[in-house]
Amino acid sequence: MLARRSAFLLVGLALFGVSLGLVVRADLGLAPWDVFHQGVANQLGWSLGTVIVLTSFVVVLAWIPIRERPGLGTLANAVLVGIWVDLSLWAIPEIDSLTARIALLAVGIVVNGLATGLYIAARFGSGPRDGLMTGIAARGHSIRAVRTGIEAVVLVSGIALGGTFGVGTIAFALAIGPIAHIAIPFFARFTESADADRLAVRPAAAPH
Repeated sequence: MLARRSAFLLVGLALFGVSLGLVVRADLGLAPWDVFHQGVANQLGWSLGTVIVLTSFVVVLAWIPIRERPGLGTLANAVLVGIWVDLSLWAIPEIDSLTARIALLAVGIVVNGLATGLYIAARFGSGPRDGLMTGIAARGHSIRAVRTGIEAVVLVSGIALGGTFGVGTIAFALAIGPIAHIAIPFFARFTESADADRLAVRPAAAPH
């Protein structure tokens, strides 16, 4: 069971990073956080993956005052996504064809949604940015309002820094929720059913 969850985590994070690389190469607009990451990378001359990793750890530090606790998945997310982004950008060349770029955007968004389902189903802890959102929301705010507020701030900041905003940003915002809504329970069945099977063969626990 642990091996399956670990595989879901590692594959999910790898696909998540690759999906971001595909969206970057599509050059039609990035998700809000990635507009920010790209803007910072452009200003500092660092790789996009490096900025993603460093931003992730800064965000995890912001968990301290809101008393969120990172899990193994949080730390793996912070390190591995950025590495896979840089690897994918190294492997995928820049593309001029608009048709091919639209295809890359579509594939990137779908893969991102599937990857989200995989690493959430692994149940090793939320990603740095999601943990920030849920931690703030736990203080009596609506998740929708907190998420909108955070993403608005990083999007505007990213645009000001030179990150790519465009139709892809809107497409990502509209499509990722429905795809993840299907992917998360689909992959969760494989980890939850394994837990149920393991518990079914154990002797019944004494009530307490």
